[in-house]
Amino acid sequence: MKDLLEYIVKSLVFKPEAVEITEETQDNTLNFNLTIDPEDMGMVIGKSGQTIKAIRRILVTRAIAENSKLRVNVNLQEVK
Repeated sequence: MKDLLEYIVKSLVFKPEAVEITEETQDNTLNFNLTIDPEDMGMVIGKSGQTIKAIRRILVTRAIAENSKLRVNVNLQEVK
């Protein structure tokens, strides 16, 4: 599932090399922490959050098929 999230997000952003995804499992819930460049935040979230909601919906559908729970968190990368 991490590969699917990475593929979708890297296809959307202007700086795909800045995309980092960490994976944690906690209480039968798979947590993905997505770190992106601040300039790409609008591309990933989308108007009124429609893009990130669609990404989450795709991943939750796959998680349901695998009998697991899923959460996707979006974080900004620190500006250097």
